[in-house]
Amino acid sequence: MLEQTDIEYERVILIGLVTKMQDEEKATEYLDELEFLAYTAGGEVFKRFTQKMEKPNPKTFIGTGKMEEVREYVVENDIGTAIFDDELSPAQQKNIEKVLQCKIIDRTNLILDIFAQRATTSYARTQVELAQYEYLLPRLAGMWTHLERQRGGIGMRGPGETEIETDRRIVRDRIALLKKKLESIDKQMAVQRGNRGALVRAALVGYTNVGKSTLMNVISKSEVFAENKLFATLDTTVRKVVIGNLPFLLSDTVGFIRKLPTQLVESFKSTLDEVREADLLLHVVDISHPSFEDHIASVNKILDEIECQDKPTLMVFNKIDAYQEEEIDEDDLMTEKTKAHYTLEEWQQTWMAKTNGDAIFISALNKDNLDEFRKTVYQKVREIHVTRFPYNNFLYPEFIEE
Repeated sequence: MLEQTDIEYERVILIGLVTKMQDEEKATEYLDELEFLAYTAGGEVFKRFTQKMEKPNPKTFIGTGKMEEVREYVVENDIGTAIFDDELSPAQQKNIEKVLQCKIIDRTNLILDIFAQRATTSYARTQVELAQYEYLLPRLAGMWTHLERQRGGIGMRGPGETEIETDRRIVRDRIALLKKKLESIDKQMAVQRGNRGALVRAALVGYTNVGKSTLMNVISKSEVFAENKLFATLDTTVRKVVIGNLPFLLSDTVGFIRKLPTQLVESFKSTLDEVREADLLLHVVDISHPSFEDHIASVNKILDEIECQDKPTLMVFNKIDAYQEEEIDEDDLMTEKTKAHYTLEEWQQTWMAKTNGDAIFISALNKDNLDEFRKTVYQKVREIHVTRFPYNNFLYPEFIEE
């Protein structure tokens, strides 16, 4: 048996902005998420840089003074990669590389890289490759800066321009080919979905790393890959599940994230057909995350984009075992109670109480409250089933204990 070697992480720094649209608390939260993304991709974060600006500098994203501070740190600490929290324009990326003399990656490129690492099937790899080429196309000019002929003028005309145009044509042809390949696979998958019969379909949706795959494994008694990293699952997994005596199909889909690259939303819309064709959505939420309400809003936004917002939905608040409210210092009379101080019981009395019983609190990892979860899912699936097949009503009573 081979000995497991230690993983070598890239030395990286993170760079973000505090703006009118993104206050300091929000910027810190986004950088926390960016650090987790960097770790997932194989990076070790050595330092974070933030700057208060009304809007990003159109040339270098951050100001010249801050850029010099970053440059000094990069040189002194042998930093190989600088990761920016927002998508950089091709011109910004080119200008920043000239100053920092290291690899420059933005949030979009980082997410695409993680997707490329995680893609295991031909379908997922094709989707990711398409998104990468669409991201790459407008940035090709910056990759040809070593060909000084780009500048034009006396003695500067010739093959440089031809080379980049050739590359652009190659990339466009590749994009067209990948789109055609995806269309072909989509047709095959549509046939597969059509062959599943009239069983009720439920789909697990939610932010990335909320425990969808863990819940899938517990409910379907299957072995879907689950890991405490972002985007552990890219490919949709469908399993037949039986609760009581009622069978239905359950699918586990790719997780969502804030600032999701538009290229990925487009290329993965076909994967989300499982969500579109589902009769019931199980919206899984990591309630232990301080920003879980923002996560819910991000998921709802994408569901709205793919026209799935009005589907019957059960809110599944997972990871109750990890939830910990902040304690109020009773000696500090100035401390105001915020949502961070809510207990689980108090959360259940907020807007969650207005979801008509469509919210449940569980721990998929510790299997807490899973009997209640199964009962609730059974009732939801049964409602859909007996509407579709009224003559089967007598087969499925209100609930049968397993």
